Amino acid sequence: MNVLSDYLPRTVNRGSWLTAYTLNELQARISDQRIVLPICSLGTPFEELASLGAFVLPPLYHEALDDELKHALIARIHSCFPYFEETFAANESSTSVEVVEMPRVRHDAPPKPRVLSFSVDTAVEQHGPHLPLATDTIQSYLVLGRLAEETDGFLVGPPVEYGHLTWGLPFGMSIDITPALLTRYVTGFANALQDWSQPEAMYVVDVHGSIVHRTAIVDGLKASSVERFAFRWLYDPIVEFAGDRGDQHAGGVETAMVELANPDLIDRRWWPARVDELQARQMDLETAIELTPDLTRFIEHVKSHSLNGIVGDVRNYYNVDAPTMLARMLEVTRADLKKLAGV
Repeated sequence: MNVLSDYLPRTVNRGSWLTAYTLNELQARISDQRIVLPICSLGTPFEELASLGAFVLPPLYHEALDDELKHALIARIHSCFPYFEETFAANESSTSVEVVEMPRVRHDAPPKPRVLSFSVDTAVEQHGPHLPLATDTIQSYLVLGRLAEETDGFLVGPPVEYGHLTWGLPFGMSIDITPALLTRYVTGFANALQDWSQPEAMYVVDVHGSIVHRTAIVDGLKASSVERFAFRWLYDPIVEFAGDRGDQHAGGVETAMVELANPDLIDRRWWPARVDELQARQMDLETAIELTPDLTRFIEHVKSHSLNGIVGDVRNYYNVDAPTMLARMLEVTRADLKKLAGV
């Protein structure tokens, strides 16, 4: 399996992987830029993908696609990135997304694992001025990495980094592939991994909070050829610290968790030095929920209030303990694995 440490962000706002950057940094940097969307084979070295351009989106995989799904996903990504087609910024943007299809190659598979695990998160989703787009994937792989360290036969596979979202679209730098396309892609991806590495079971996780997103994942797994799988929303055991406090997206909880994963993934120009400014331009959860069914109103509200992409309470950071939250995540995931595969 490809070495994920070569792929997951190490430092905020650096490197070729676009998901390592914050909303504000991308808005400042990508004008007139060429953004690369790679389509590659499972096992393609990540350094080959990173060399394709100055800004590279997460890859799609040949083995997970048929022609119809490939064209539908590309069209949807073009309609969302860098700015959603219904926003004013989309008409003003000169940034282009170029699809680069690499040759199909049957790379050697890793040794057959007992459990193959991966996340399905919305890695191309703005997380405000101080957190990278890949915030959800970073948290998922923090948990999966710990499980791999302590569990024999547990293999961490590449992530699915496109999913269903709404709240990111009004701000830009966010991609929603719709629930229907997500289900189809998860089915193809799970089938491809099953064929390639022949695991005894699959364990799929996510951090992204959308119920619709999570349902689409489970539907995709059920439609796949994988006979033994389990799915876990990793925030389930810490809802009392996040959603129950109105701190749902890019606020205090996610700041604390990303900092625990790697302090270098926080833009220190913003956090904590400008916490008052971050708080002043955040959106409260109640307003976001009210506006979610009407995306046009949501877009207008964001523009008229000059909001920064945080939906929640960034100061909740001072009321949570990241190691405790991680411990709760690990507790439920260990129980899942014991039930799934006896590990």
